[in-house]
Amino acid sequence: MKSKKIFILLPDGVGLRNFAFSSFVEIGEQMGWEVVFWNQTPFDLTEFGYNEIKLQGKPRAYTDLLKRAKISAELDYFEEKFNDSVYQTYKFPSSNRSINSKIKNAIVSQLKISHRGEKGIQKLRKKLKASERKSDFYQHCKDVLEKEKPNFIFCTNQRPVNAIAPLTAAQDLGIPTSTFIFSWDNLPKATLIVEPDFYFVWSEYMKKELINYYPQINSDSIFITGSPQFEPHFNLKLRKTKEDFFEENNLDLTKEYICFSGDDKTTSPNDPDYLRDVSKAIQILNKNRETKLGILFRRCPVDFSDRYDETLENFKDLIVPVEPIWEQIGRDWNSALPTREDIGLQINTILHSTAVINLGSSMVFDFAILDKPCMYLKYNVENKQKENWSVEKIYDFVHFRSMPSGKEVIWLKSKEEIAQKLKAALEDTTEEVERAKFWFDTINQFPAERASERIWDSINEIVDSQHYEAGKII
Repeated sequence: MKSKKIFILLPDGVGLRNFAFSSFVEIGEQMGWEVVFWNQTPFDLTEFGYNEIKLQGKPRAYTDLLKRAKISAELDYFEEKFNDSVYQTYKFPSSNRSINSKIKNAIVSQLKISHRGEKGIQKLRKKLKASERKSDFYQHCKDVLEKEKPNFIFCTNQRPVNAIAPLTAAQDLGIPTSTFIFSWDNLPKATLIVEPDFYFVWSEYMKKELINYYPQINSDSIFITGSPQFEPHFNLKLRKTKEDFFEENNLDLTKEYICFSGDDKTTSPNDPDYLRDVSKAIQILNKNRETKLGILFRRCPVDFSDRYDETLENFKDLIVPVEPIWEQIGRDWNSALPTREDIGLQINTILHSTAVINLGSSMVFDFAILDKPCMYLKYNVENKQKENWSVEKIYDFVHFRSMPSGKEVIWLKSKEEIAQKLKAALEDTTEEVERAKFWFDTINQFPAERASERIWDSINEIVDSQHYEAGKII
């Protein structure tokens, strides 16, 4: 029996963890698939024994301007449709430093003004594809597809503009296409840049969200699978003993560690101040504890700043940095790529920490899987680094509205209450952990460890069907 061929489209590095550094390929091969990565990352996946074809070329500059206009127009439309100003907070100011950037911004602004509302946005979506059809990149993609003849295209990320050409070329050739919605907070941000035939989402909650924002998408084209990013937490082979993990990372076996999980500079510009406040609280607690506390600091993998240096130096007796194992290929944040080694590091960081403290991170779910509580920072520091930033703005983001009760985490609403609430958390957090697990099951399909299997089952359902058309199996 001839095997079916799938192209796993990697337009950037964010899909590596879920689909290259996991059991995803192995599961597909066991189901009879020939798996080929259509790869535009700097990683050489042949080193891991994978088949790959390098994706060569780039989108047209005009396509990127159309993408920017579409995102801005959609956020304006969402604000109007849902009567909610939160969507304006997802916009980021564009640079106006050079003549070139000013010209681009003017074009984007005019495109947005001339494509207002649902009908205007639909025209922008069509123009995105039409623009890419004029590119050499599109022709390259079409040539590869005509030669390789894959049965299915699976895009690992719905956000990159460079995914438009390969998916459009496949659709023009009648090859079914799909995308995975990468993160739990993506849809409200208008980051759905591609328009494939089929969509893979984390949960029933996310399916409803997708239809809510994009009612033109056929419900039958959406498959609920969960996210593979949580599967490694269930892989016992990745776990190390406390002794080995502590020795490898210069941790003190006589201490109990709290993980401080850093955010990127945009999400939490005041992270060093929060880390300082947590450190001072732990100093207070340690005066009356036989087993001393320490802080295991895991910074955001794409934060390469020196902003924590002063705090790390001032509390070097308490804080042990355990650096994420990511590879920095270029200078931008999106040129930092995950590695297989970091998956194990993250899992053992969770396994051997008592709790996690952060500002609004999805690490709440990673810790809940291993029965560990999460504490969310929810106060504004003095001398804020960004004037237009506040914790109120962060926790008003739409994805936090998925929280069933608001009691899934321990809220730290001032620096003065950190010590007291941390002390209580170390004694008993059974209720918070159970609520966090329920929240996790709301935003990610249960059981979490079978996400890859469900994705492959859905792909088989699509391809094995005798007939299908765009967005629907018939």
